Amino acid sequence: MSTRHLRRHAAALTTSAGVMFAACGGGSDGDAVTVDPEPTLACGASETSTATLADQDNALVPALAKPARGIPFTEPTYGTSMVRLTDHAADGLSGFARQDYSRRQAFNANNTRVLIYSISGHWHLYDANTQQFVKTLSGPAADAEIQWHPTNPDLLYYMPTNGLGMQVQELTVSTGATRVIGDLSARLRARWPTANAAWTKSEGSPSADGRYWCLMVDDGSWGSVGIVTWDRDTDTVLGYLSTNGDRPDHVSMSPSGSYCVVSGDSARGTVAYSRDFSTVRKLLSKSEHSDIALDANGDDVFVSIDYRSSGGSLFMTHIPSCKRTELFSTYVDQTATALHISGKAYAKPGWVLVSTYADYYAPNPDLDTRRWLHRKVMAVQLAANPTIRHLAHHRSYVGEDTYWAEPQASVNRDFTRVVFNSDWGNDTAPTDPLDIDTYMISLPAW
Repeated sequence: MSTRHLRRHAAALTTSAGVMFAACGGGSDGDAVTVDPEPTLACGASETSTATLADQDNALVPALAKPARGIPFTEPTYGTSMVRLTDHAADGLSGFARQDYSRRQAFNANNTRVLIYSISGHWHLYDANTQQFVKTLSGPAADAEIQWHPTNPDLLYYMPTNGLGMQVQELTVSTGATRVIGDLSARLRARWPTANAAWTKSEGSPSADGRYWCLMVDDGSWGSVGIVTWDRDTDTVLGYLSTNGDRPDHVSMSPSGSYCVVSGDSARGTVAYSRDFSTVRKLLSKSEHSDIALDANGDDVFVSIDYRSSGGSLFMTHIPSCKRTELFSTYVDQTATALHISGKAYAKPGWVLVSTYADYYAPNPDLDTRRWLHRKVMAVQLAANPTIRHLAHHRSYVGEDTYWAEPQASVNRDFTRVVFNSDWGNDTAPTDPLDIDTYMISLPAW
């Protein structure tokens, strides 16, 4: 989200009338589903909570010289163990070496390899233990939707760039061998003759076990024709939904594999369909930064920011019951902030990773008024009155149109390693706005 987008949201500091509640609704089977933009069955009441004062730490950000790659150091404020993972200049990577996105799992199954992206469109592997460059991947390029295999550290899935060709491929990392594990092209064109691409639009994931996939289907002009769910294990399409041009911002399978979550800014908003599209639950009226995680009971929860609520709340909605819980307000003392959420710690249910950036003070945008949640990487408990564990100040300058410098922190499956992007304070007339590398936080087993 750019700063100008954040300013649009900051207007809600004075105009929002209250919290928007999720809504649930139903439909019929398969391709015939009709979505009611305002489902009539209301979700359960919202449960309000705030972070405890002990968690609202607003310590100063001490000066810290940019560390050399591979030399562990202690984060000076919160005492976590950190290391600079990449050095794009030394490794000859074009522009930057950054982890791709908060909603993408950067670590393989045994936490030995990290996915890194460069502006050339190539994908690279780094050793998470030695912080050394390993190799450039052959096959995946640009928006290749890379997903690590959940248990085999030597396998990953990817798609042709932007989903063109409508295939899911498997890459054996050590050998470079690639095979097609799902070719949906004929089946999708049989349903929608103009189908040309099937993907999540770069923000989705399969279920936690890698079996179920939710994909949006576009035509040759990137108009939306439908959404499908696909079963990797049986290579079958479990459900079809025609969109009739109502293109989502992105789609994703929930960790349990029970829901296809479709996010957008049309009247449909953000909704969770059952795998066969026979039922639908409305989660939010907009598409905001979010992720889908597991709560402490192992149930699917949608975690998002709601800029249209009175407090600009970070909230979670328990998808099976539609109950919404406010975690904490992001509108603090007339400030707002952008943030990303990573719900990829499937082996540590009940927690998400949050990274904040581009904070904004409504009365005077040029005044620096940092508050407790700003410019940080934090572990947030998925509960009313959540515990918040501050992990680091990310030290990345995110000004107007500096998307690549956003920290976009991502967590591994057991919440013992975190990666985030930073330009390490390149904030005064930067000579190289792409001077961005990836940093890693190591945490003890909880």
